[in-house]
Order: sequence, then C-alpha cells, then structure tokens
Amino acid sequence: MSRSAILNVMVQAALKAGRSLARDFGEVENLQVSRKGPSDFVSAADIAAEKIVRAELQKARPSYGFLMEESGTIEGEDPQHRWIVDPLDGTTNFLHGIPMFNVSIALEREGVIVAGVIYNPAMDELFTAERGRGAFLNDRRLRVAARKSMPDCVIATGIPFLGVGDHARTLKELRHVMGEVAGIRRCGAAALDLAWTAAGRFDGFWEHGLSPWDMAAGLLLVREAGGYVTDIDGGEKMFETRSIVAGNEQVQAQLRALLKNARS
Repeated sequence: MSRSAILNVMVQAALKAGRSLARDFGEVENLQVSRKGPSDFVSAADIAAEKIVRAELQKARPSYGFLMEESGTIEGEDPQHRWIVDPLDGTTNFLHGIPMFNVSIALEREGVIVAGVIYNPAMDELFTAERGRGAFLNDRRLRVAARKSMPDCVIATGIPFLGVGDHARTLKELRHVMGEVAGIRRCGAAALDLAWTAAGRFDGFWEHGLSPWDMAAGLLLVREAGGYVTDIDGGEKMFETRSIVAGNEQVQAQLRALLKNARS
C-alpha cells in the first residue's frame, strides 16, 4: 500500500510511542502509577507516550490543534485540523500485564475524520486508514466480516467499571444481545475492538460512555473496511452521545435493533 505523507507522520508517531510503551510493558511491575479516579489509572508510561506523539505530530504540522486524553484540548493556529490522540488505550490491561493496549491517533479535518492509526506494540499490529483509500493491517487490506446471521456472530462490547457508567443499562443490553449471538467479548480497549471489527475478527461492536479519542481512528477503520458505524440511535453524533455501534450493514442494523429493544 502507498501512504500519504500525513499518514506516514502518524504511523511514525504511533510506532515511536509504541516502542516506549513496549519497554515499560516489560517492566510493568515497576511503573509509577497514580490514581485519576475509581479504576481509572494514568501511568508514567501513558504520559511519556503522549509527549512522544505530540512532539512528533507538532514537528510535522505545527499549526494543528490537539484533543488528547491526558492534556485535553490544545488549540492550534489552523482551525480546520486537529489531532485526536489516545496515547495508551487499554491502560488497565497494560498495568495488569495483559497485551491488549494501543496507541490511537486520528486526524480530523473540518469535523471529519480523514486518517487514523491504531498500533498495538505487544502484538506488533499496525492498523491504518485514510478516507477513501481503504483500511489496512500491516499493509494487508481489511474487510469487515461477511456474516449476516446473528447466531453466527461474535460481538464485542465494553462493560462499565467501578463508579463509572450505567451498570443497569449494560446488564439489560447484555441480556438482549447474548441470547441472539454466538458470543460476546469484552477486551478492554475500544480502539482495538473497532480495529478488530474492521479486520473481521469481531462481527460487531457497541459501547457507551466513550470519548472521541477512544473511537476516532477506529470508526474510520471500520468504514474504510466496508462497515457501518453510527451512534446508538443510528445517527452521526458518536462524539456527542458517546455511543457507538459498528459492523457490516446487516449486523450493525440487527445489533442496533437489539439495543433499542433493551431500552423499551
């Protein structure tokens, strides 16, 4: 595959931050960790990775703004472009030695995600996408799974943790979905859930309570792999509603219907 100059910048930033995370992952027991809130950790590795990503992206495009998990919003001179960055998605996995975490970088142009990179250094898997140019895993073209019957499908989701999210809603949704599908998986890293949906490993994915940096790169991957992504109501307000449902056309529609029934 041929990458644009801007995607190459994003890839290099993700790989460099990923190498830093991989080193720390090998010494996870020695990490300095502070609490942000109940079950919501921020580590020295997280902060270091964000600094690396920011430095690499600013060097290439100094006028672009940022929306970052740790540093928040950083206004740029160019109001049409901003980077949306999660330097360590799957922090709890990382801190527990579970090799499912990633660096996620997206580029937003005039409110539209036009490029995305998700890199899992533990598995050395690099997911990339550019609007209108397809989605790839380590240079191999991706397509969403073709399964259409829900009993054949494996669906991924996120489950709220201590002190966060609507636990009662989650239990209702799980009851409605689990009886209709081959299995449900909860992996603990929303960006990877979306990347794996783009790769056809998962047939669909839904979650509530996400932030833009959790889903920006992943939603483009799914769409460029031929899938459908909306909010829980079928609209385009994923960032506002903080909800997302993804899959191929048939599975995504059926999954949304099950979730709607869970609310009635």
